[in-house]
Amino acid sequence: MPTSPLSSTEAIPGAGRATVIGFGSIGQRHARILEELGCQVSVVSRRPVEHPRGRRTLEETLETDRPDYVVIANETAAHYDTLAALAALGFEGRVLIEKPAFQAPCAVPAHRFAAVSVAYNLRFHPGLQKLRALLQGETLISTNIYVGQYLPDWRPGTDYRTSYSADASLGGGALRDLSHDLDYAGWLLGRWRSVAALGGHFSDLEIASDDVYALLLQTASCPVVTVQMSYLDRAARRQLVINTQAHTYALDLVAHTLTVDGVPEALTVDRDTTYREMHKALLAGADADACSLEDGLDTLRLIDAAERATERREWVAG
Repeated sequence: MPTSPLSSTEAIPGAGRATVIGFGSIGQRHARILEELGCQVSVVSRRPVEHPRGRRTLEETLETDRPDYVVIANETAAHYDTLAALAALGFEGRVLIEKPAFQAPCAVPAHRFAAVSVAYNLRFHPGLQKLRALLQGETLISTNIYVGQYLPDWRPGTDYRTSYSADASLGGGALRDLSHDLDYAGWLLGRWRSVAALGGHFSDLEIASDDVYALLLQTASCPVVTVQMSYLDRAARRQLVINTQAHTYALDLVAHTLTVDGVPEALTVDRDTTYREMHKALLAGADADACSLEDGLDTLRLIDAAERATERREWVAG
């Protein structure tokens, strides 16, 4: 896929070779950003794609392109089999799996990967990074998280009814699609301890997946946490409010503002910032802030627990 010329500050010297598996909208974004960072990028797709290094199979790209970094960006339902195939082929580089890691918690196949991460890139948002630093040493009391965007507006030019988001069997649904917010909740507030939840398909959207979910959580560091996730908001929203013993923090991840006790600060963020910073960290091996596979699996365990809590109408312990 053609990219614009690079400035000398964008590319990473010796960025290496990367393969992106899956070339839908998110795969195309990963490929473009990696190319902008100076990687030699190949893509693996079952359908013909317009890319100078388009491949049809994992075997072909490993033999021909010899990547040291692989991004698994096909549909969620295929993530596990793709990771298992990559392990069986003896790949020894770094792997990034698009979120959520898998459809459900599962045992990880034996492998020789250098590292495996999950693409919860919002951890690299400067607002969340700063908020995490501000919360160190604070006594947390309550947190409210809200995320919503109208599903038909997600992917301009495509029919939302044919997307994986519309099909629970492919890993779609608000609970999984919007699980960024469950990941950063654990990153900021500590691991979840128990959850109650309500959710399902309530709107007129023509989908076979949930469109709204609401979770009530207790975490290791915060006794009251609410998370609401929606496919219905005509104006996109992604925000959180945290009350501690000493302060009130409000972060708007759409407007990119961090407010402390009513005093706002504007943040400099573009649409690729979090992806770019995540890839830069992983390419450099500086992945302390990246979501580990174990953290990604814990988010899946929370999703599974929320579904069981919804079905049983009871609290589920972590």
